[in-house]
Amino acid sequence: MLATLRSLVLSSHPGPTATVTVLAVVLAVGSGLPAWTVVLVGVAFLCGQLSIGFSNDWVDAARDRAVARTDKPVARGDVSVQTVRTAAWVTAGLTVPASFALGWQAALAHLVLVASGWAYNLGLKRTAFSVAPFILSFGLLPAVVTLSADPPAMAAWWALAVGGVFGVAIHFTNVLPDLDDDASTGVDGLPHRLGRVPSGIVAFVALAVAAVLVAVGPVLAGSVESPGVVAIVALVVCVGIAVWGVVLVVTRPPGRLLFQLIIVASLVVAAQLALSGTALTA
Repeated sequence: MLATLRSLVLSSHPGPTATVTVLAVVLAVGSGLPAWTVVLVGVAFLCGQLSIGFSNDWVDAARDRAVARTDKPVARGDVSVQTVRTAAWVTAGLTVPASFALGWQAALAHLVLVASGWAYNLGLKRTAFSVAPFILSFGLLPAVVTLSADPPAMAAWWALAVGGVFGVAIHFTNVLPDLDDDASTGVDGLPHRLGRVPSGIVAFVALAVAAVLVAVGPVLAGSVESPGVVAIVALVVCVGIAVWGVVLVVTRPPGRLLFQLIIVASLVVAAQLALSGTALTA
């Protein structure tokens, strides 16, 4: 039972699931939401991201077996497809009441976010529009947080833009290591069509753009007069990661390190927003 539970956890894509949940919680704390609301935000995002992760391994089970993905418990036979499918539906079901506990506006935004992730798993990943669910889902992430406030408020344009641009970076770097396996099983998303090096460059240019938006967006929106020290430090760190990422893309075969760099950058930006006290609302 413990072995099955461990395999089930690994089938949920625990790294991305935890990262997105932490991002939402950090933004909720930085937005000054009450402690109980912060907890509810964490629960809603955890349930939603678990459902997306489980559905990915359930839908891709045959493909993962065909290319002998040793990092996937379902492909190794450590856990059954039926178990992972059940976990996907159960966590998706739990996402609904968890989302509505944040209010109907936040719930609507969050359920669209989660549905977008499922749409990617169910077919959009095979099309030229594969990046669209990532732009939509990550673009909505700040809005779910700000709409959870009392009274609800829409996130500022620059915060939505930062989320969407990060979605581009996350999609491209996450796919890069699997381009060959994907091509052999009929997946032909946007990164596959662009190729390895162009896709990697797009990802890290997107990261740099997101970092700039975080620094100058609040200034353009009139929230602050000028970027603070924390914002400048975060900008330097993220641009440095972007440059490092481009060098790796051009000089080495793609690996998981590229995706990990984007995740680190996203956490840096979230921490910067929380520590600087920058208002995420319009």
